[in-house]
Amino acid sequence: MVLDWARPGVLNVTSHAYEFAALVAAARYVAETAPEDIPPEALRQLRGILDDYDTQMARLRDGAPG
Repeated sequence: MVLDWARPGVLNVTSHAYEFAALVAAARYVAETAPEDIPPEALRQLRGILDDYDTQMARLRDGAPG
């Protein structure tokens, strides 16, 4: 995995698909089994990121341009 700054607050990530899949799987696990001490806003943001990921993966599968 390689991380580079695109600009302040924005990263470019280059990774193997399995590395990224592991991160997404961990995020899904937390989103689905979150302990009660996780702030609701953090959980909402995590679920939003996963929704965006699912949308982008569907776009890739369909061959639609970015």
